[in-house]
Amino acid sequence: MSERVQETSAGTPGKKRNESWEWIKSLVIAFVLALIIRQFLFAIFMVDGQSMVPTLQDRERLVVNKLVYHLHKPEYNDIVVFKYPSDETKDFIKRVIGLPGDRIEVRDFKVFRNGQELDEPYIAEPTAPNGNVYTVPDGTIFVMGDNRNNSKDSRDPQVGYVKDQEIIGRAEFVWWPFADIRNI
Repeated sequence: MSERVQETSAGTPGKKRNESWEWIKSLVIAFVLALIIRQFLFAIFMVDGQSMVPTLQDRERLVVNKLVYHLHKPEYNDIVVFKYPSDETKDFIKRVIGLPGDRIEVRDFKVFRNGQELDEPYIAEPTAPNGNVYTVPDGTIFVMGDNRNNSKDSRDPQVGYVKDQEIIGRAEFVWWPFADIRNI
């Protein structure tokens, strides 16, 4: 039995138009999927500043999970990206220290939550006390940077308690620079 070969009409205008239409459809679908992923699932952010040193370095790029807090509330030690309350065109990144109802206090260069000293191996240096005690209201979280003495966080009235609706997502991993790829 022999196989037959038939000449194709690859060079005809109708075939080229059909192929172009397939490319256009593929690109539109890819674009729509990228928008959906960016809007609802994951986003890329760049660290800008020193407030999360040593955990995160200036100029590192992160993948942020935007879906996670639609499934459950933030948890202690999550590193969250949120809209800066005083200027929502800016995004901040900090660590969750307190949840609704918690009492946060800094004394003796240590952070206490509900009277218990926190074990914080991730901080850059001991936390300077400010004499304030914070009780976290419902619908908010209390956040602090890991570089406590160089961090604008919930202790600062311009940031204050972060409202649930201001939270963008949880930082999952560093992807840039490639030499430092890691989970957070």
